[in-house]
Amino acid sequence: MDISVVIPLLNEEESLQELYDWIAKIMQSNRYLYEIIFIDDGSTDSSWNVIKELSKKHTEIKGIRFQKNYGKSQALDAGFELTKGNVVITMDADLQDNPEEIPALYNLITKDNFDLISGWKKKRYDNIITKNIPSKLFNAAARKTSGLKLHDFNCGLKAYKNEVVKAVKVSGEMHRYIPVLAKNEGFSNIGEKVVQHQARKYGETKFGLDRFVNGFLDLITISFLSKFGKRPMHFFGLWGSFMFLFGTSLAFYIGVHKLYKVYYGIKTILVTDNPWFYIALTSMILGTLLFLAGFIGELIIKTKNDEKHYTIKEKLNI
Repeated sequence: MDISVVIPLLNEEESLQELYDWIAKIMQSNRYLYEIIFIDDGSTDSSWNVIKELSKKHTEIKGIRFQKNYGKSQALDAGFELTKGNVVITMDADLQDNPEEIPALYNLITKDNFDLISGWKKKRYDNIITKNIPSKLFNAAARKTSGLKLHDFNCGLKAYKNEVVKAVKVSGEMHRYIPVLAKNEGFSNIGEKVVQHQARKYGETKFGLDRFVNGFLDLITISFLSKFGKRPMHFFGLWGSFMFLFGTSLAFYIGVHKLYKVYYGIKTILVTDNPWFYIALTSMILGTLLFLAGFIGELIIKTKNDEKHYTIKEKLNI
């Protein structure tokens, strides 16, 4: 199979038929062997019924319906698990991503040997205050932190080699950082392509300003995980040992200083009246806790199972 198209969606009943027709037209005109995987992330409208009807007429359509709304990351992860195409294309279901970009994205993966191509919506039709400006700030921070020179980390239109999506595990709200996750897995040939962005035709956006707050928090998380996610003791153990040694050394100095003054009859205060005693005690306690956190983190990594963070209610053509 040439291409798997993965489409997460939430309450997009009006656009699904038009989106399928558009994708099918592009695929057939280029003679691609393809599949389309719709992941209904807990829609409360008739989106699933539309997907059902489409799947009856077109065997290339596959569908997954979540028990409830789990989020875009979980939807993508479920879709990635099913993909069979050599190239995997992701896009949103709101018709703001243009399927006519698919052949160019496919060629960049197959002919130019990129591992991942991220779309860049250079000209956007979103609200400037609520989406464009926050998006620019978010992408600037992501570039600085990750080292990837991408202009639009959160663009839904991306293309991947199949082995990339099989290696990357997306959870929480980490879909924004799939290029970073891919880089952390050793897929370094990551590129970017300017893609056409279209104004929303139906419904309204499912994301508010809170996604940018969450995005920055996730950026901190992924920055830490990229360095210490598989070796937490290197971070917690290092700082724990440093703080414990600092506290122990300080306590030793306070004790020796006290004994020196007592021995020579010099007036002195109680150890517990010395503020440095509490600094030393706090440092030793925090150092011990940090060391234990690193040790427990190592145990969790060694014993954890790759459990799914979503429940599938129904499947189609799978």
